[in-house]
Amino acid sequence: MAATIVYWIFQIFYILILARVILSWVRINPYNPIVQFIYQATEPLLAPIRRMMPAAGGIDFSPIILILLLSLLQRILATVL
Repeated sequence: MAATIVYWIFQIFYILILARVILSWVRINPYNPIVQFIYQATEPLLAPIRRMMPAAGGIDFSPIILILLLSLLQRILATVL
């Protein structure tokens, strides 16, 4: 049961990160409540990665690194639970 909850929490974060990446490619109203929610949910996780690793050639690799870190954490938690 706990493993299923953890799985779904990680899946939601993966979707939010993917949505954030897509939003960075298109012009959309930043005051839209859904857009604000996505930014508020993902920024606390992305900001520390951005501080440690600057953008390379104007490309932000922090979402990729965050997905890799979340995947690693998910695998660790899956073995524990």
